[in-house]
Amino acid sequence: MSDLLFDAPGPRARRRMLIANIVAAVVLLAIAAVFIKALVDKDQLTAARWSPFLTGEVWQYYLLPGLRGTLVAAGISIVTSLVFGLLFGLGRVSTLAPVRWFCGAVVEFFRAVPVLLMMVFGWLFLGQLQILPVDQLPLVAVVAGLTLYNGSVVAELIRSGVYGLPRGQREAGLAVGLTEGATLRSVLLPQALVAMLPALISQLVVILKDSALGYLITYVELLRQGRQIGTTYQNLIPALIVVALIFIVVNVLLGTVAQKLAGRLRGRTAGPVRAGAPGNAVGVGRSDATAT
Repeated sequence: MSDLLFDAPGPRARRRMLIANIVAAVVLLAIAAVFIKALVDKDQLTAARWSPFLTGEVWQYYLLPGLRGTLVAAGISIVTSLVFGLLFGLGRVSTLAPVRWFCGAVVEFFRAVPVLLMMVFGWLFLGQLQILPVDQLPLVAVVAGLTLYNGSVVAELIRSGVYGLPRGQREAGLAVGLTEGATLRSVLLPQALVAMLPALISQLVVILKDSALGYLITYVELLRQGRQIGTTYQNLIPALIVVALIFIVVNVLLGTVAQKLAGRLRGRTAGPVRAGAPGNAVGVGRSDATAT
């Protein structure tokens, strides 16, 4: 921590902070105790409630198919959202006003519509058209809703990332003879992508979590399967707890992989300046010439 931002806490302030932390910990423990007591009173912590998760049947017919459905919908949606966001994000920073207005209207519209509403509308609309097999309708509707909403968020991230760069980056690209489009693709966009990586990683986790909304349109995913386990074995709360733990593990793994990929990307786009760089050599030559 830096003392430039705020004064270092003194003995009295540190004592108050310690007391506040202890009180917060006691409150959290009390809430956890109340929650556990409620589970005990409802017989939700008995071995009979949790024993189904130790059998292969529950995992084979419920949890693993649900996890596969969640990963399939999330994986397809991540790819399509990135493509959608890249296209409309570039359109939002285009030098052509009609393209910029159209892309802006599309992005703002789909950002304002709830993702669940888009899933339901897509499911009903595609069902009326009868152009897809019935068993594929839920997946297509889930992917469409996730793509339109999260792709619009990615497009806005790209726009803000490009506009957040210093003006000198664009001017430097134009100064070496690049066109506006080439400057955007070769100079501005790579730097904007690096700057928006933390927000982009968070959005990938959002896509994975929002895929759980597919259970409302009969899509076979993890949350829907967890509810079916609770109905079949009369252990809804343990089933939801297990599903929540699986979501946490998958989200942590996704975030870790994304962070490693982001670190490799940053390493390729930025690095230390070498001691013998041309710019340094020029600078040394000029100072020697001046001295002579």
